Amino acid sequence: MITVRTARELEIPALTAVGLDAWERAVSGLADARGMRHIAELSFLSFLRSHWYGVSVVEAGGVIAGWAAREDNDGSISDLWIAPDVQRSGLGSLLLADLERTIKAQGFETAMVKTHAQNTRAIAFFHKHGYSVSSLSTAYAPKLDRDVESIGMTKVLEHSVIRQGQEWF
Repeated sequence: MITVRTARELEIPALTAVGLDAWERAVSGLADARGMRHIAELSFLSFLRSHWYGVSVVEAGGVIAGWAAREDNDGSISDLWIAPDVQRSGLGSLLLADLERTIKAQGFETAMVKTHAQNTRAIAFFHKHGYSVSSLSTAYAPKLDRDVESIGMTKVLEHSVIRQGQEWF
C-alpha cells in the first residue's frame, strides 16, 4: 500500500537517511559526495528538526520511500527526495501531485523548483510533469568552492472550476 501523509517528528532520522541517499545520487559528478556527506547530513537534520511538521512523506509498504517540503510555505518546492532504490516507480509523481494540490489550495498559481544544471534526472522528472525552464543562473557555492549552474523550473497550476456538474480545467 502506498500512502502520502504528513511527517512525524520521530521520523527525522529516517527522513534524513532517505534525503542523504538521494542527495548523494543527485550530486554525483558535481561534488565529492563522500567528502561532503557529514555536512549534508547535518544540513538535513537541521532542516528537518525545524520543519518536520511541514514535510510530506510517501510510504510504500509501511516504509518511508521519500519526502518533500516547501521551506518557505510558498509556491517554491525546496525539497523532493526519493530513495534511490525506488526512484522511477511513480512515488515521486504521487508526492509531487500532493505538493501541487497543497500549493494550489493555498492560493498560489505557480509551483517552482530549482536544481543544479547537471541534475538531469530531476530536470527530466519535472519537465515530464509540466514544468518548464524559467531561469538559468550561476552562483558561487562556498561548500563546493566553485561556481554552480542552476536551473529554475515553473509550472502554472490549473484551477478546476465546477459548472453545472462538470469540471472545467
